[in-house]
Amino acid sequence: MKVPFLSFTPQNQAVRTDVLEAMARVFDSQWYVLGDAVRQFEAEYAAFSHTQECIGVANGLDALHLALKALDIKDGDEVIVPSNTYIATWLAISFVGGTPIPVEPVLDTYNLDPTLLEAAITPRTRAIMPVHLYGQACEMDAIMAIARKHNLYVIEDNAQSQGAAYNGRLTGSFGEVNATSFYPGKNLGALGDAGAITTNDAGLAKRVRTLRNYGSQQKYYNEVIGHNSRLDELQAAVLSVKLPKLLDWTRQRQEVAALYDQHLAGIAQLKLPATAAGATHVYHLYVVRTARRDELQQHLTAAGIGTLIHYPVPPHQQQAYASLGYQRGAFPLAEEIAATCLSLPMWPGMTENEVEVVSSAVRAFFQA
Repeated sequence: MKVPFLSFTPQNQAVRTDVLEAMARVFDSQWYVLGDAVRQFEAEYAAFSHTQECIGVANGLDALHLALKALDIKDGDEVIVPSNTYIATWLAISFVGGTPIPVEPVLDTYNLDPTLLEAAITPRTRAIMPVHLYGQACEMDAIMAIARKHNLYVIEDNAQSQGAAYNGRLTGSFGEVNATSFYPGKNLGALGDAGAITTNDAGLAKRVRTLRNYGSQQKYYNEVIGHNSRLDELQAAVLSVKLPKLLDWTRQRQEVAALYDQHLAGIAQLKLPATAAGATHVYHLYVVRTARRDELQQHLTAAGIGTLIHYPVPPHQQQAYASLGYQRGAFPLAEEIAATCLSLPMWPGMTENEVEVVSSAVRAFFQA
C-alpha cells in the first residue's frame, strides 16, 4: 500500500457540498472583496480563538508582517525568534527593518526555550515572537512573564497550531497581536493562500484593518502607507464551512499521533514527539528524529510512503541571512533538528491500517 504524506480526500469529502454552496453564494452576491463572508469568518474565528478581534489578511506571512507593523516595530529594533522555524517568521521581521535575534528551542518539544530568553534581551529588544511549532503550544506562561518583566510585546506565530492550548488558554490569544495562516495544508486550510491576525486590542485591530487595505478606512482616503493584503471572500466562505469541523479534525489528528506513538514505541534510534507539561498538541505535523534520517527517508520513499523535512536548513544558515554572519555551530540545537527531523504522513481521516503500514516500514528499516 502506498501512503502519501498528505491527503485532503477525507476532509474534502466531508465538506464538498457545503463548500461549493458557499462559493456559489459568494459568486451570486457579486461582492468579492471585504464583504459579508470575510466579516462572518472574522467574527467566527475571533470567537473560536477566544479573542475580541480577528482581521483576515492575504496569507500568514502578511499576518506576521502587519502584526509587527501595527506595533511600530521598525529599523534597528530587535525581535527574539526561535532559531528553528520556517523562515517566514524571520522574513516578517526583516520586512519592517528589524533584526531577528535567534534563541534555541527545548530539544524535546522543538519550541522556544523560555529559560534562554533573558540572555538574549538587549536595550534594542522590542518583542518576542514564539512559534507554536508543528502543532504544540509554547510554554506561554513563562514567555509572557518575561515579556511583562522587560516591557516587551509578544506576537504569537500560530500558523501551525490553531486550537492548541497552554494551561487551558488557546494559542493566538496570549500576545498583543498574533498571526496565523490558512495555507491549504494547515489544520484549518483554505483553498489557496489566506491568513489572519487575532488580538484583544481594538486599537491594534483598527490599525491592522487600515494597513491591510492600502492604509485606508474610507475608499480613496489614505491615512498611512498601507498594503493590499485582504482575505479573499471566497476563501473566507470556505473557512467558515471548515471551522466547525476543526475540533473533530484535531481529535482525529491526535488519534493518529497516538497510534504512531503505540506502533513506533521502543525503537532506540528514533525520537518520537514529546509534549511539554501544560501544553496540548494538535499535530499539524508528526515529527520524528533520527541520526539516520536521510537513509530512513529514502527507505520510506522506496516503499511508497511520502515524507517531508520541516525544515532542512535553519534560517541562520540560509543564504538570505548570510549578512547576519552566523557560522555553522552558532545554533547547534536548530542545526541538529534540521539534520535529523522527518515528518511522517499525517492528516484527519488517516486510517489505522495506513499508520500500521508506515510504522511497519519504519521498524523494518531499523531492524535491517
